[in-house]
Amino acid sequence: MFVHNHVGVVGFGTYLPKHHMTAKEVSKATGGVWAEEAVIEKLGFVKKTIAGPEDGTQEMGYLAAKDCIVSTGVNPLDIDVIICIGEEWKEYPLTTSAMYIQHKLGAINAYGFDIAQRCCTAITAMKIAKDMMLSDESVNTVLICGGYRNEDFIDYKNSRVSFMFNLATGGGAVLLKKNYGKNELLETSIITDGSFARDVGVVYGGTLKPIDNGNLGEAYKSLDVMDVEGMKSRLNEKSTPNFLKVIRESLRKSGYSQEDIDYIAMIHFKYSAHKFILSELGVPESKSIYLKDYGHLGQIDQILSVKLALEQGKIKNGDIVVTVGAGIGYAWAANTIKWGEIYE
Repeated sequence: MFVHNHVGVVGFGTYLPKHHMTAKEVSKATGGVWAEEAVIEKLGFVKKTIAGPEDGTQEMGYLAAKDCIVSTGVNPLDIDVIICIGEEWKEYPLTTSAMYIQHKLGAINAYGFDIAQRCCTAITAMKIAKDMMLSDESVNTVLICGGYRNEDFIDYKNSRVSFMFNLATGGGAVLLKKNYGKNELLETSIITDGSFARDVGVVYGGTLKPIDNGNLGEAYKSLDVMDVEGMKSRLNEKSTPNFLKVIRESLRKSGYSQEDIDYIAMIHFKYSAHKFILSELGVPESKSIYLKDYGHLGQIDQILSVKLALEQGKIKNGDIVVTVGAGIGYAWAANTIKWGEIYE
């Protein structure tokens, strides 16, 4: 039976640190400004994963990739490309994470590169990988992986970043294969809006404001909102509509609609927003997983969500799966996967 050229999802991998920070500990870190109950009910997490000394960004990307390779049984020598979705905050600045992971895995036949789009990076990487495979006959297997620990930069006494108190730590990986015969990666929708480009960022450590003796005390906790009112007004106008737009557009381009969603993997944000998105799509909460025991692992969230859903039996053959994210900068992205065997 002829099956059209396609790209399929072979499997996922994750790495989660053994260390956690509870809602009670977050409350204490804020000096009591946020009560434990408010952290749980408003920010939406009971606990979150945090980094230990051994949990470097690149190392966590490798460990997630290793988990993916073990669970899928792929030979590292068969990997053609490694796309790293890990964050810029890593063991050594100006090192390329994909090459580190390539070496650790022994994927000597691959080449690698890093990309960054904050919490949409995994989704965009999947589109890049699919486009590469369908346009280049030499690329048949692509590993996407990376680590995340931006929670290091959070100052819990800074009320401007309370919406980022959920930042957590971990690694994720997804393996894609050309003409795999199942779990077809369909279409992607991406929106970016550069008017948000410098609303949020790490204030110290770049070329404009290098770390020096005068700012050393605050530099390593300087992830901040640099335009509070401007960001708030623009986000209120654009964020939810764009979040819903990329979901619906990804589905439409794939030949489906929101009524067809069987599972949706969303980034972790406040619980009220999670419920609102599901309500707007007409999707029951049972068709998603709220990451209240993990926190927000940036672009790893979607990978973790789908992996958990597979383990819990929430995804079955024939299901339409949507993964969606929104990242500072600002970006919104979604893709659609049809899970199970491909029949024609």
